[in-house]
Amino acid sequence: MAGGVKKPVNIFRLKNLGEPKNVFNWRLWFAVISFGLLGAARGVDEGLISGAFNSNDFQNTIHYSSYSSVERTNIKANVSAMVQIGSVGGALFAFVICDRIGRIWATRQLCLLWILGIAIFMGNGGNLGAVYAGRFIAGLGVGQTPVVGPVYIAEIAPASVRGLCTCIFTGFVYVGIVLAYFTNYGAQVNLGDTAHIRWLAPTSLHIIFAGLIFILTFFQYESPRYLIKQGKHEKAIEYMAHIRHLPVDDPYVLSEINAIRAAHEEELEATMGASWYGVLKEMFLIPSNLYRLYLSSMVQFLSQWSGAGSITLYAPDLFNILGITGQNESLLVTAVFGIVKFVAAVICALFLVDVIGRKRALLLGISLQAISMIYVAGFLTAVPELGVDDDYVLPQAEASASRGAVAMIYISGCGWALGWNSMQYLLTAELFPLRIRALSTSIVMTLHFANQYGNSRAVPNMLLPTAEGGISPMGTFWCFAAVTILGGVWVWFFVPETAGRSLESMDRLFELPWYKIGLRGNEDADRKDVAFDEKEAAAEADVDHVEVTDGKRVGDTRV
Repeated sequence: MAGGVKKPVNIFRLKNLGEPKNVFNWRLWFAVISFGLLGAARGVDEGLISGAFNSNDFQNTIHYSSYSSVERTNIKANVSAMVQIGSVGGALFAFVICDRIGRIWATRQLCLLWILGIAIFMGNGGNLGAVYAGRFIAGLGVGQTPVVGPVYIAEIAPASVRGLCTCIFTGFVYVGIVLAYFTNYGAQVNLGDTAHIRWLAPTSLHIIFAGLIFILTFFQYESPRYLIKQGKHEKAIEYMAHIRHLPVDDPYVLSEINAIRAAHEEELEATMGASWYGVLKEMFLIPSNLYRLYLSSMVQFLSQWSGAGSITLYAPDLFNILGITGQNESLLVTAVFGIVKFVAAVICALFLVDVIGRKRALLLGISLQAISMIYVAGFLTAVPELGVDDDYVLPQAEASASRGAVAMIYISGCGWALGWNSMQYLLTAELFPLRIRALSTSIVMTLHFANQYGNSRAVPNMLLPTAEGGISPMGTFWCFAAVTILGGVWVWFFVPETAGRSLESMDRLFELPWYKIGLRGNEDADRKDVAFDEKEAAAEADVDHVEVTDGKRVGDTRV
């Protein structure tokens, strides 16, 4: 079918999808998991840095107590956000590396940058400049992961399970977060807080993941779609057959390769030439591509400023504001928060994204997140002293409401995992045509990290009392609630459903005027799929007729 599988997908009964039984084989899942592990780069950092920074030994190492209150707030924000600002640069040049040396070698070099940066951070010797430099260099590697990982996975995954496969990348974000949270908690409880090992041991998770991914790349094959783009058609067929676990002359493999070649050649003929200037014109002057760029850019802006990323980054501090006292208790509650988000991501990948579709899963997640943000903001409005007055003790009468606010933070994590966090990678990876995919994804991920940096850098200052230039915890959560609600309205009107559609048929979603695509794009694309299938069937019938006629003619000659 031209548009791919549109019916709900039961991932436990993939054999019912009508695909050859070998397609869903161990090679596919091994490749998806190998590149999905790149998601752990962000998760490990988001889960580790706050706990590591809060350790007494780390703060003593960088002479944290010698600074003023506002300076300490800025230092904490800078250390936490330096990976994000490095990631802006990493995401920006990731497309050049992806398109010049391929997805495999791009992964290897980002792992080396990642390890180098973390090594500098771990060996900072009390030099705050080395802390910043190490985290910035690590960010140059980490920033490439949401470009390289989801693009590779989307390019090798069958359309029917592309959502599941890409969500494995998101799932590993939460694997990284959970491991980081519990490593921090375990180090705090078992290693004490007076030696470097307290924060060095958890930080070594970075090197473990980067080293593992680097090794796994030597067992993987380059993306066939990248090889088609490079003109290496025979190798593309060979690698596609390997990933699908089928012979190189199997009709399924040849059909898939022919569809990729036809779509790529059509792009080259219909667009602005082969130069970089032509690629840029194709992105910004073709309305359907510009709309895709607008969609994926808005997804990054609205998702990051909904606040969920900063809640993950500063979870111990936020739980402390809501009434969870004690370093150990705060770290434990934070670790459970990581598990909740991981479970929600797994549920989204297995039961939602390819079953009810991207748009419905996104709206469900946003709804949960909005309800949670409103409750927490309302609680902080009722008890405005929390997070503002350091000497304030929460009355026993407010304890139940405080526990409710903690529970709502957990629910917001579920909503984030079901919605924005899964879709910000999936939609970006699957929306764009092959010719501009790496560049477009790189630009969008640059915006992703720029917004993430802005939000993570701003939140510590936003949480400050108004007397110190902030908007207080209450104002911060009302801000998050407003952005989340705005995001839900925007998704309803502007985002089309992409589930089950092949990458090569995605263009049909964007042929209507821009203001109709979100609500009418799927309906129009389905009509075009039917027309395309009928045309293709008629062409095949004509070929069969010619072959039969030729066969009779040859037979008559023999007689």
